[in-house]
Amino acid sequence: MIRVFRSVPRALMVLGAAFVLALTVMRPLSASVFEPTVHYLSNGMRVVAISDMRAPVVLHMVWYGVGSADEPPGKSGIAHFLEHLMFKGTETTEPGEFSRTVSKLGGDDNAFTSYDYTGYFQRIAASRLGLVMALEADRMVNLTLDPDHFLSERQVILEERLSRVDSNPRSILREQAVNALYMAHPYRIPVIGWEHEIAALTPEDAIDFYKRWYAPNNATLVVAGGIDPEEVIRLAEIHYGPLEARDLPKREWVKEPPHSAPRTVELSDPRVGQPSWSRSYLAPSYAYGATEHAYALQLLTEILGGGTTSRLYRSLVVDGKIAVSAGSWYGASGLGPSTFGVYGSPADGKTIEEVAAAIDVELRKIMEKDVTPDEILSAKRRLQASAIFARDSVTAPARIVGNALMSGRSIEEIEAWPEKISAVTADQIREAAAAVLIERQSVTSILRPKPAS
Repeated sequence: MIRVFRSVPRALMVLGAAFVLALTVMRPLSASVFEPTVHYLSNGMRVVAISDMRAPVVLHMVWYGVGSADEPPGKSGIAHFLEHLMFKGTETTEPGEFSRTVSKLGGDDNAFTSYDYTGYFQRIAASRLGLVMALEADRMVNLTLDPDHFLSERQVILEERLSRVDSNPRSILREQAVNALYMAHPYRIPVIGWEHEIAALTPEDAIDFYKRWYAPNNATLVVAGGIDPEEVIRLAEIHYGPLEARDLPKREWVKEPPHSAPRTVELSDPRVGQPSWSRSYLAPSYAYGATEHAYALQLLTEILGGGTTSRLYRSLVVDGKIAVSAGSWYGASGLGPSTFGVYGSPADGKTIEEVAAAIDVELRKIMEKDVTPDEILSAKRRLQASAIFARDSVTAPARIVGNALMSGRSIEEIEAWPEKISAVTADQIREAAAAVLIERQSVTSILRPKPAS
């Protein structure tokens, strides 16, 4: 799943992958981990506080229940565009004043857009939490748009798309592959938007989208760090409590139809130095499709592609010397359908076709034979070990909780994660593989070098 971050010079998927990985490997939000406190303001805004008094620093995050999947037809990119425009001032603050204020106080801030949600965050001293709440509450309802600022920011986004997507063969291929995988669901449209539709967006489009979706009753506040939960709630009541709730539109997404034929997307480009092959399969998530397979798929991707001890890496890279890299991916979070993917890049003297054939052999083995008890136990231990390190992050708790809640999960559901993972059997992994690794519901991506003319 991709997240577009404002003013961060990285590929669009990087932080999105980090979010999904963190959610996948974290232990649940049980009393022994985060001890989250949940409170609802009278206007419907959800407040979640996670206290960790090891340092007097907090991460303040506001998550809105709207993303690129909610955009009107022909207006792709407006959710991400509005994220940029939220830094352009309100009735009482100048453009850029929000970020300058946070910076002067020794903090940092940023924002992100995904298919399912949009988020804004500040990392700052706990003593300054009230100030950032006041600033965030202000722009939740009082955003102003100057036409000149709108036009200049639109050009910034067009240049962002040019540098991150249109100038990168791998990003071009990835975008085309995603569009081929989802035949009807709005996940088929890139979060950043199509170039010609971005260029046609107007200030009225942004204001309409803002007024439709940005409201306290469509927002979740998550604060994690060195502050007492009761103080978080007290400050939230002061700064967010007076904001009025709005009537919200119903989120209605087109459902994905059955897939009856595999598709292949291939790109040759002189800028490509290393050829690569990948295949994406339509897969369920925690909230969509055959959700009973989500936990088994998490273990399956760990067994298939979880590092240098995984089946794909051992078979293709270490033993077979066919590839220089091989692995898999899967993300269980998301309100819509997910993807399960495998990939490989051929070693010198080997071909993409040899890599594809070798990966297919390993997939058939998974479906024809149960994975071994040792493989399952090792995969579970690796996930738990990753959770230990993730728990100690200053920012991970707020990010993981927010991502989970905005993806349709409850804290109670997340708390049950270890038990669900521990209960997965070899038969369930095989059944999940058989249900998902179906060629007719896949898209194969091939990237090849092309001699410059």
